[in-house]
Amino acid sequence: MTDPFGAYARFYDLDLGGVEDDLFMIRQFAARCGSPILELACGTGRVLLPLAREGYDLTGVDVSPAMLELARQKIAAEGLASRVSLVEQDMRSLDLEARFNLVLVALSSFSHLLTTEEQLSALGRIYTHLNPGGILLLDLFNPDLHRLLDFRGQVALDKVMTDPDTGRRLLKFRTETADLARQIIDVTYIVDQVEAEGRLQRTLFPFRMRYLFRYELELLLRHAGFQVEAIYGSYELDDLDEGSDQMIAVARRPS
Repeated sequence: MTDPFGAYARFYDLDLGGVEDDLFMIRQFAARCGSPILELACGTGRVLLPLAREGYDLTGVDVSPAMLELARQKIAAEGLASRVSLVEQDMRSLDLEARFNLVLVALSSFSHLLTTEEQLSALGRIYTHLNPGGILLLDLFNPDLHRLLDFRGQVALDKVMTDPDTGRRLLKFRTETADLARQIIDVTYIVDQVEAEGRLQRTLFPFRMRYLFRYELELLLRHAGFQVEAIYGSYELDDLDEGSDQMIAVARRPS
């Protein structure tokens, strides 16, 4: 099977590895629920590593072997392999022997599931892997229709990065097109690196995301058997409103 995120794995830590806005919130739920903890779409270990340093027992699942290999290297370098298990699986067909007190899906990774069937399959597998009373923490972006109307395929500079291995500058562009009827966003990341001799090396990473609205999300969670505790609008757990950037669901498997 082709690695769906292999093309972007080497840039992931440069792009998102320093994101920490959600970590305080995640630590709060980790403290509430305790080990063991499961992170789906764990990537290169951005969330796994700080939790493992604090003594939690974790399992990280991702569909990308390239992402998991980078996570494995970082975990081994810090001597945390005894606390973190890494598994290559798809959350839609998740099948692990363990059960967990907390399952988390960070940074809108759940939005890579493009149909209701895929979303319900994943939620059903998550439910099965939670202990009774266990918590699902689901971090999504709150769709802004005014902003989505502007997604017409324009190419915009998103970030300037420096490759620590080569010292060369990387320019990350992004283009987005929204299909409002299907709630699908087609995204392409374009990463340009200028080689020493002036030759341009370009990496293209196209992907799709399906955004959800609040009551659609609540209905999906209830249909999968969860009790919805709260829907928040920020990592500070503010109430969700029309100006919220995030849509964070806290759902519990009944005891």
